[in-house]
Amino acid sequence: MPLLEVKGLFAGYGDVPVLRDVEFAVASGTITALIGANGAGKTTLLRAISGINRASSGQILFDGRDIARMPPQDIVAAGLVQVPEGRRLFPTMTVHENLLVGSSSPTAHSKRDRSLALVLELFPKLQERRSQLAGTLSGGEQQMVAIARALMASPRLLLLDETSLGLAPRVVDEIFDAVRLLAAQGMTIMVVEQNTALALEVADRGYVLEHGHVAIDGPASELMRDPRVKQAYLGI
Repeated sequence: MPLLEVKGLFAGYGDVPVLRDVEFAVASGTITALIGANGAGKTTLLRAISGINRASSGQILFDGRDIARMPPQDIVAAGLVQVPEGRRLFPTMTVHENLLVGSSSPTAHSKRDRSLALVLELFPKLQERRSQLAGTLSGGEQQMVAIARALMASPRLLLLDETSLGLAPRVVDEIFDAVRLLAAQGMTIMVVEQNTALALEVADRGYVLEHGHVAIDGPASELMRDPRVKQAYLGI
């Protein structure tokens, strides 16, 4: 059984529909890529999965339990954690304080010291910046804090929304090396990216979202060779 399974999902904003009958699955211990153009509905889909936007119909099954109408804090406590586009850090708090915010649930709080050691090992730069205000960091360092904060919540499924956006290629490589390491350690990850080549390079399976609906899916290696994906998203 997949760790996450979305069935017949419809969602939007008020009377404006965005997602139409979306279906996909994320297998445990894998990296799944969700790709698509601006306005395809990628962020809306993540917001629905995280409980920020309520689905109008359909199921979002996390480890077999329908979470479609659960509040966001309960979804996080269950182990599904999102790193949002734009990072959403607390700029006037230190790096250390931002990280501790991620371990606020009772389950994560009990693992706080161990989780902190793990994320500082994963992102050594954050050890150097622990006492620095998050708002004074570079964009790449802020992205590392955002991912590390999510990891402090002890996720079973990590959702990454546009992680590479606006970052220098060297920083993107560094962050995605960490993503690969997390996957090698058994973490289940869903990557939502406009950088199609990067997303499919790291993923096991991919889904292409077009106009709020899954238009193409398959193993990531096959999508890299798919003429439709190459023409529309890889510029080939």
